[in-house]
Amino acid sequence: MPDQTISATQFKAKCLRILDDVARTGLVVVVTKHGKPVARVTKTSQSVRPLMGGMAGTAEEIGDIVNFDTY
Repeated sequence: MPDQTISATQFKAKCLRILDDVARTGLVVVVTKHGKPVARVTKTSQSVRPLMGGMAGTAEEIGDIVNFDTY
C-alpha cells in the first residue's frame, strides 16, 4: 500500500479521521510542511499489556525453593 501524503494544515483539520483510518486499514500517512516530509503516521505494532496482571502466565515453577534436596 503506497504512502499517502498530506499537508500539515490538512492533517490538523482531519486528524481524528486520519488516525481512525490508519488504525483500521494500516494506511501510512506522511505529513508535510512546505512540501517537505516532517512526520509519518503508522499503525502501531506493539501490543500494550495491562498494568495489573500483565505478567500472568510468564513464570514457571520448577521445584521447591525452600527444600534444596529436590534439585
